Amino acid sequence: MESLDELVHPDWRPLPRPAVVAWVVFYALFLLYAFAHNGQCLFIDLANLIVHEGGHLLFGWFGQTLGLWGGTILQWSVPLGLAVYFYVNGQVGGFVFCLFFFFENWLYTATYMADARAMALPLVSAGGGDYIEHDWHTIFSSLGVLEYDTVIAGTIRVLGWCGMLVSVGLLIWRGSQRSEALDPILRSRL
Repeated sequence: MESLDELVHPDWRPLPRPAVVAWVVFYALFLLYAFAHNGQCLFIDLANLIVHEGGHLLFGWFGQTLGLWGGTILQWSVPLGLAVYFYVNGQVGGFVFCLFFFFENWLYTATYMADARAMALPLVSAGGGDYIEHDWHTIFSSLGVLEYDTVIAGTIRVLGWCGMLVSVGLLIWRGSQRSEALDPILRSRL
């Protein structure tokens, strides 16, 4: 039971205030950039695209349906898995960074979802070939919700923004608290 308590309430390693300030500035600038380019692909989305396409290849081994969903599954699970790793290890900076970009992926996914009917975005495929399938057109069509693509995308986009803002709020909250057990390097500087 003690290890479960440690998992739910990790002993966060302290993050120096200058680091918290630097990270908050970084996130604020990124949020402004994302807001200015709302509904467009952001520079980080090129990395997301690589992971997304890798997900199709990886999950494609388990059938066509899972291969289709695999792009988004891997795209979301990589930053989420890293966030879990940093959470378990009590590293608030890494946890917030990965959680923030987990939710940033939702903006990228929402842009792709909103294009399901229009299919105007340029598509790429890791497998090559002449036939490239629009994931969300196919997924929404199979679920019978294609006509709601922009509504679903809007919901995902709002949740992504909320998640990014909560991530930054968590960093500010954790950064404003001083740990009772400061690490020796930080203690020596105080």
